[in-house]
Amino acid sequence: MRSGSITSSTDRKGVGKRVTPRRGLIAALDVGTAKICCFISRIEDDGTLEVVGIGHQVAQGTRAGAIVDMSAVESSIREVLQAAEDMAGDTVRTVLVGVTGCQPHSRTLKIELELGGHEVSEADLKRVFERSNSEETRQDRVVLHGLPVGYEIDGLQGIRDPRGMRGEKLLVRMHVVSGARSTIRNLTNCVGRCHLDTEALVLSPYASGLASLVEDELDLGAICIDMGAGITSIAVFQNNAMMYSDAVPIGGWHVTSDIARGLDTSMRDAERLKTLFGSAIINDVDNKDMIDVPLLGERDATVPNHISRDILIGVVRPRLEEVFELVRDRLDAVGFGKSGIMRVVLTGGASQLSGLRDLASNILGKHVRLGGPPPIPGLAQSMRNPAFATCAGLLLYAAQQADVAGIFRTGQFPESEGHIGRFGQWFRDNF
Repeated sequence: MRSGSITSSTDRKGVGKRVTPRRGLIAALDVGTAKICCFISRIEDDGTLEVVGIGHQVAQGTRAGAIVDMSAVESSIREVLQAAEDMAGDTVRTVLVGVTGCQPHSRTLKIELELGGHEVSEADLKRVFERSNSEETRQDRVVLHGLPVGYEIDGLQGIRDPRGMRGEKLLVRMHVVSGARSTIRNLTNCVGRCHLDTEALVLSPYASGLASLVEDELDLGAICIDMGAGITSIAVFQNNAMMYSDAVPIGGWHVTSDIARGLDTSMRDAERLKTLFGSAIINDVDNKDMIDVPLLGERDATVPNHISRDILIGVVRPRLEEVFELVRDRLDAVGFGKSGIMRVVLTGGASQLSGLRDLASNILGKHVRLGGPPPIPGLAQSMRNPAFATCAGLLLYAAQQADVAGIFRTGQFPESEGHIGRFGQWFRDNF
């Protein structure tokens, strides 16, 4: 069965965009460092979603969100896609793909357009968007998202939809996110080798934010921190728009590696110890709780190697402190650290460690909660955990884009253009 086409229409606010797909199937693909996941959803004319297929497995051939073994990743994508299609009882030909390890660069541009007293038209807005795309002059970068985050006409701010308004000068503030061209091209080529077309490329923390943040957080402001195995990504939301994005090259895998090195054990046992006994906060009884740590290469399983739990936490905590200190520094550098945005939502597989909320709150100086996918028909409770936020967010991006202002993708490769990716189609549907 062919996948459903996706079109868009302007929401009541005039700036936020709501996608209204025709009936069919949409597929979301999240290629991460620790796992590769595919969700297939059936979508009705009214935008109602129902997850009908799920496939996921341990990732092979990726590192820090980037492909390092094309054949291994291709094989993994084929397997998770097959599992999702078998569950759905149908096939898909296009997917929305989350982008993680692309070294994202986020900046806000001010683009001015002389109106000469005439009404703002669709052609005027198209010129603004084309100019924002052309601002990325580096050949090794490609624009992933261009998001209008504010309009002004002759100094009048707070305009939600400038169409039909008259003035001498239109100013549009655009948030432009670009990524490394080679990383993105490798990802789209790998998807193509699986006989799939890339419908859209969506920055992973952006998708995770759509899944994890509630309506008031999107409006009043919140910071989504997506903690993956190889990368910790950041997306700042306010006024129903993503205002900033960034990433630090540290994730849950680095914590596991620290445990393996510090306690002289295997990576497999280190991951188990982290999951079962790891914590970001030491309490009074941790020095009394004893855990068994298998020694690396020790064949005699009866040889005891007991340590207190506080030793394990002492290995885990410094790396987590480093992550949040780097995040804090990135936010401070662009003015969001000490801004009025006081809420942080942690998501991603590495965010589930005990005590992480308290540690993050202490370092960032903000209220912190754990977030995951919202209730979606067909999505089992076991899948509604932070590890699957990106995949769920990709479905929401396609289905309705959650009223986040002005979302469209301009970084498109000719060989992978899909319904969302075609600028002309996007512009016709949204304006």
